[in-house]
Amino acid sequence: MTQLIAYLHFSGQCREALTFYQQCIGGELNMQKIAESPMGAQMPSDAGANILHATLKKDGITIVMGSDMMGARLKPGNSVALCLNCSSNEELNKCFDRLSSGGLVTMPPHQSFWGSIYGELTDRYGISWMLNYTKN
Repeated sequence: MTQLIAYLHFSGQCREALTFYQQCIGGELNMQKIAESPMGAQMPSDAGANILHATLKKDGITIVMGSDMMGARLKPGNSVALCLNCSSNEELNKCFDRLSSGGLVTMPPHQSFWGSIYGELTDRYGISWMLNYTKN
């Protein structure tokens, strides 16, 4: 099933913020530190404790996702991205092509280290999108 999920970007406060949201909303919170990922060796050592990716789920549905990965690129107005979890690779490519028309591709769709096809773009209206497809 295709889902649209808010993806929140933080500058070192992802763990604190998503823990707070979990306390408010309930659900299961999963977090991966940068140091625990294949990217860990490529990042500055002080970034290792930051969150690469966090997901808060309730009743089997993802409520919100988050990360500390924006770093210096984080500015007021770009702290939220829409994450479109697609139901097929074909859907991802079709949506990516349409959304990126007149916009800026920041990361073309590719095979990610976490096993999904993944890409990022900013549409012509300045909205950040993250498209993801995980084959079940």
